[in-house]
Amino acid sequence: MTANRETDESRSRVSALRDLPGDIAPSRDLWPGIESRIAAERQTSAGDGRPRFQTSRFRVLALAATISALAIGIWLGRNMLPGASAPVTAPNPSSAMQGTLPAAYVTNPTYVKERATLLASFEQQVKALPPDSRDKVLAGLANIRQSMEDIQEALGREPGNALLQELLVNTYQDEMRVLTAVHDAGDAGKEL
Repeated sequence: MTANRETDESRSRVSALRDLPGDIAPSRDLWPGIESRIAAERQTSAGDGRPRFQTSRFRVLALAATISALAIGIWLGRNMLPGASAPVTAPNPSSAMQGTLPAAYVTNPTYVKERATLLASFEQQVKALPPDSRDKVLAGLANIRQSMEDIQEALGREPGNALLQELLVNTYQDEMRVLTAVHDAGDAGKEL
């Protein structure tokens, strides 16, 4: 009797999907019930005149309004709280910029301190340079400062222009490079 039992078990084991018979019908079909529920929901939503998705659209609008209010609150908090750094206008405004707004940016206190220190000793150190180097430095610095004024004027017309903001930062970095090079050359007593 155990031999018969083993052969029945070996026949009922399936090792792959292809071993299953393909002609077995399910004991009950669920699709007609699902289809009738969908039809009933469509009729009830059509009966009150409102589309079913109207509540989800309301939720999306409410979520968007909440996010907008949160963003405005964060922006106001960052710009209006005491202790936050206030925008500082550019240090060399041009008199030719009468019809424009001055560009505003937040400067680093370390930068302002270093620049003031370098500018204080600049006159003496540039006089110590050879005449050719002095002329090149003064011409380059004049060019950089003119570029600063031009960029600030353009930023007055377009304060949100990220490219102009980046150009202004790069120009201030160029000025610092020149001032630092003159300072280092003056300390070492060498030519640029």
